[in-house]
Amino acid sequence: MKTQGSMALSSLASADDWEPTWIWMDGELLPWGSATVHVNAVGHASVAAVFEGLKAYLADDGRSLLVFRLQDHIRRLFDSARLTRLEIPFEPDEIEGAVLDLLGATNLDCDMYVRPWAFASGLIREQMVPAGARCTVAVDCWPFTPRLDQVGGVDAAVSSWQRISEASMPPRAKAFSNYHNGRLAVMEARANGHDWPILLNDRHKVAEGAGACLALVRNGVLVTPSLSSGVLDSLTRDTALVLAHSMDIPVEVREVDRSELYLAEEIFFLGTAWEILPVTTIDALRVGSGVRGPVATRLAGAYEDMVRGRSDHSEWITRLDLGSRSAGRNNQRRRT
Repeated sequence: MKTQGSMALSSLASADDWEPTWIWMDGELLPWGSATVHVNAVGHASVAAVFEGLKAYLADDGRSLLVFRLQDHIRRLFDSARLTRLEIPFEPDEIEGAVLDLLGATNLDCDMYVRPWAFASGLIREQMVPAGARCTVAVDCWPFTPRLDQVGGVDAAVSSWQRISEASMPPRAKAFSNYHNGRLAVMEARANGHDWPILLNDRHKVAEGAGACLALVRNGVLVTPSLSSGVLDSLTRDTALVLAHSMDIPVEVREVDRSELYLAEEIFFLGTAWEILPVTTIDALRVGSGVRGPVATRLAGAYEDMVRGRSDHSEWITRLDLGSRSAGRNNQRRRT
């Protein structure tokens, strides 16, 4: 494994050595060890399970958590459930409240990753989870280490595995089963000595990474594959595009050829867990100067200012005061 990539690979959104106390499950906060289901309910139920990943960043004052795009993430959770024909027995604002309640009960003064997820309830013995299946909903969280100040990058390779398409299963659904596609590509990339894969779609155009969207810079223009390229409707991608427009960085959203990766001045992954993660080599070719480029640097700086509450994007921030179970909510309407 490449040394420059090992820092990024050590933890994108994990905290394996952290022992949680609470989890939210079906309407109540439970001690971590009490949130159980029968083993018979796990396998088939997870075929259609959907989830979200969102982050709460510690404000500069150290006294509050700033939950980033909470309402948008929960909306996408319900969109994924609709696409997979699952029934979530809660309203979106109840799940938003669950996120805040869990963070309030956990009460850690550090950056937190939060995962709401839904899976078919009860003992599922039918191999194909039926349409309209009622769901159990859980929310868990754990500390994470942000990487927005990372100058070095990762080594990527174009995968032989093809990104799932609308003809097979909806890429817009954030479903656990979709991620097996990326898992196969990750294993292939690492077996070949790389850090992360980049997948092409069924038209042999660039799609995304294994759990993150992709952007590149050519001739000073920020380019990202269109949503019709087989990518998740990424909120980090959307945020980066909004920030780029506000900083007068030229943007193109279009199909991207594989060969453009080899000519790019910059390449970086975009995702909640990944944030803005530079790619410094692609298929053994150095990207740009071999470190994070100027566009990624500007975007990462603006992104950090936003999630720390230093810039004017209050419509995307939900503030939770530490030491309190209540949240002082700002206007959360999505920016257009």
